[in-house]
Amino acid sequence: MTYVAAGTRYDSMPYRRVGRSGLKLPAISLGLWHNFGDDKPFETQRAILRRAFDLGVNHFDLANNYGPPAGSAETNFGRHLRDDFAPYRDELIISTKAGYNMWPGPFGEWGSRKYLLASLDQSLNRMGLDYVDIFYSHRPDPETPMEETMGALDQAVRSGKALYAGISSYTPEQTLEAARILKELGTPLLIHQPSYSMLNRWTENGSPNLYEALEQVGAGSIAFSPLAQGMLTGRYLDGIPADSRAAQEKSLAEDSITEDKLDRVRGLHRIAESRGQSLAQMAVAWILREQGKGSSVTSALVGASSVRQLEDTLSAINNLDFTAEELTAIDEFAVESDINLWAQK
Repeated sequence: MTYVAAGTRYDSMPYRRVGRSGLKLPAISLGLWHNFGDDKPFETQRAILRRAFDLGVNHFDLANNYGPPAGSAETNFGRHLRDDFAPYRDELIISTKAGYNMWPGPFGEWGSRKYLLASLDQSLNRMGLDYVDIFYSHRPDPETPMEETMGALDQAVRSGKALYAGISSYTPEQTLEAARILKELGTPLLIHQPSYSMLNRWTENGSPNLYEALEQVGAGSIAFSPLAQGMLTGRYLDGIPADSRAAQEKSLAEDSITEDKLDRVRGLHRIAESRGQSLAQMAVAWILREQGKGSSVTSALVGASSVRQLEDTLSAINNLDFTAEELTAIDEFAVESDINLWAQK
């Protein structure tokens, strides 16, 4: 059956301006890191994407290595675009990234101009697109000059293959340097995509911290893994389920889930219940809280394995406000838990 988007799709989702740009993102965006590779039914993917768009999620985030296998999430998303979303392309924000290993040899990962621009061409081909809205450097490259990596992002924008440039997992200092170089080239830094959750708060550290650095350069942020690789979904309240990411060693090691961490999750769960929210809903709402003038996260990037899970998470927008007492109570349990897989070594 031909898909027709809901006429009410923009009625309830809040949209937030990205830094000092003209772009706005939904408060909650959909990431295709998991659940959109060849290991998941195509019809399940379709149902999730359709429902997300009907509920106002018009930003879909990908990367060259999403799958499995690597590249398959973009290929599958390209089919969904052709089948369902072609009439709505100008309403969509589609992003992709390059930085992790994709092909053999010295030019198959990291941040060289050779790799980034070749990867972008491959991503566009897999998705059947002329351009993406945001193209990211997925991680900083310790061996390639920042000028080369940012120069590649600038070239991607100037060529018309990307509308905006972004970075992911850069430190505050690296972010300031990247923004300086891009500004000199004439392509502003639009956005940073860091990992951030109640159990992974590295972005709040330092002087300036990441959000202060982004405010300084006029860029926005979109937080990935706001549910701490599933730890903040409530699935681990009674231990480690056999079908969980931790049990399957998918981006979360089983031995990393200690009883101390589970106690923190249970404490956060009790606070969520007092707010009339699920733990996942509160975790997303907390990401989107006001952190001070100019320091709020633009969008929370969530995944979904089913329509039901998607709808539950998106319901976070119904209660985004926190009292000072709630934030103090949350801080008792929301502490660093050594789960940042993307920390620079």
